[in-house]
Amino acid sequence: MKRAISVRDILDKKYETFPFEGKWKEAFDTPENRGVWFIWGNSGNGKTSFVMQLCKELCKYDRVAFNSLEEGTCLTVQNNLRRFGMAEVSRRLAFIKEDVPALKERLARHKSFNIVVIDSIQTMYNENVSSAPGSVSQVRESTGVLMQIAKGMDISIFIVGHVTKEGVVAGPRVLEHMVDTVLYFEGDRHESYRILRGVKNRFGSTNEIGVFEMRTEGLVEVENPSEYMLSGKPKDASGSVVACSIEGTRPILLEIQALICHSYFNNPRRTATGTDFNRVNLLMAVLEKRIGMQLSD
Repeated sequence: MKRAISVRDILDKKYETFPFEGKWKEAFDTPENRGVWFIWGNSGNGKTSFVMQLCKELCKYDRVAFNSLEEGTCLTVQNNLRRFGMAEVSRRLAFIKEDVPALKERLARHKSFNIVVIDSIQTMYNENVSSAPGSVSQVRESTGVLMQIAKGMDISIFIVGHVTKEGVVAGPRVLEHMVDTVLYFEGDRHESYRILRGVKNRFGSTNEIGVFEMRTEGLVEVENPSEYMLSGKPKDASGSVVACSIEGTRPILLEIQALICHSYFNNPRRTATGTDFNRVNLLMAVLEKRIGMQLSD
């Protein structure tokens, strides 16, 4: 039986962390260099590009294994490596393509990798589970094994995941409770801006967001998001107003547009994009009640 650990032992213990700076500190804060991070978002919105740049940053601290199960080593991966200047870290970054048992065996070797990136969890396969890759049971069991590997071997594992059409994790919601940090990477694939939002973070705050712009050289941090939000606002246009939104501790100025016209149907149709529909209905009710503005027809 192992000795119980006292409070004094924990207080005196020195923990090794990732000394992130800039955009990486906004996204991850200063986490311990072991654990499991889950990065999820819509398909095609730049998750792999973000993770590729993250690998370049992580190579400053240790050797990194990129388990590229989804894209392998295809031409797209080669183009991304050239685009992000990954030749600078070629001695510390290696690509593998292994399922759960093979990855576990590799990491158990002496002087193996201390940082692993998995793209994506929906393509991981555990031979002890009879279902196909991407199924709920496969994703749950594979994540459970990865958690055991990370905690037992004191290594860091970054997992990339997809979302469904409904905007939820493609897999069991229990994934969010199993890992240490959950980051949601959101943005329109037709636009150049992306938002990284912390849903769960055991190492720091979840109140902050990171705003990035997708450029030729990769994702670049946006220092002034308000300037981007108001860049296309027309001057002296009716139905357009500037409002201040608080995202964590950061105030962001944004534009709100409204259009109202007479309805020829018994029940008027109301839609909202980019904001909560129930909140819009509440504001309309306040306008009708307090100002006398008729919006029911």
